[in-house]
Amino acid sequence: MSNPRVVFVGVGAIGLPMATRLVAAGYPVTGVDPMPAAQERATAAGMTAAERFSDAPRAEYVIVMVATPAQLDELVTDALTTDLTGQRWIVMSTVGPDSVREQAARLTAAGVRVVDAPVTGGVARARTGELTLFAAGDPADVAAAGPVLAHLGTPHTVGETVGDGQAIKVVNQHLCSVHIVAAAEALALAGKLGLDQRKVLALVEQGAAGSWMLSDRGPRMLEGTDVEVTSTINIFVKDSGLVAAAARTADAQTPLLDLARARYEQAAEAGLATRDDSRVIETY
Repeated sequence: MSNPRVVFVGVGAIGLPMATRLVAAGYPVTGVDPMPAAQERATAAGMTAAERFSDAPRAEYVIVMVATPAQLDELVTDALTTDLTGQRWIVMSTVGPDSVREQAARLTAAGVRVVDAPVTGGVARARTGELTLFAAGDPADVAAAGPVLAHLGTPHTVGETVGDGQAIKVVNQHLCSVHIVAAAEALALAGKLGLDQRKVLALVEQGAAGSWMLSDRGPRMLEGTDVEVTSTINIFVKDSGLVAAAARTADAQTPLLDLARARYEQAAEAGLATRDDSRVIETY
């Protein structure tokens, strides 16, 4: 039996390698993205490409890797102009619990089965299929999505309600937001102390002060502004904002997150919004 057709919405820095893994596994994939350059890269990777969801052929699975809640709303609004009955949507974007619940309700009313499965692991792990997936939804729907998700990473079922995955991702992004800024601040401190930052990075990442973000972002922090973009400053302006909003709703205190968020906003205001998130070091 042939693999089911997949529409993959959002073939940017992390979405493209994820979609490419499905192509390599034998899935017929259509990459949907409004950016012509992204469409060209999708075509080069063996997919058909479309500008809008409503232009794509019907598929059994729809995987969503848009960047913001507003983009998810726009996607669903466009999708609802077509017949969605019986489709399975897997929302892997980081959009927050409220957004995914709102859009899942609209999709469910149109006959769609929705799984909430945000990812973590970055571009490097997207390329190797080693992402961590926080999957939530009806157990039967999560199980049905399993064969597709297995090509992208390791799914962990975190709840039976859409939104539970996004809630876990909020906690994840709190830590990511803080860890990146902490790495930037520490490496900037090393420079101010007159130390060789590269040597300091190589030493401290091996000890108790090490973190995945320090090892992943640290080398790029020591490059120039034009370093390869794997995740933008704007993404962390958005993600830290989602964390802050969720914290307010839960009446939780997040003073470290608030400080980190201010750094991303400062970097964006300095013209670094579309640069790699490692460029937050330039605020120091």
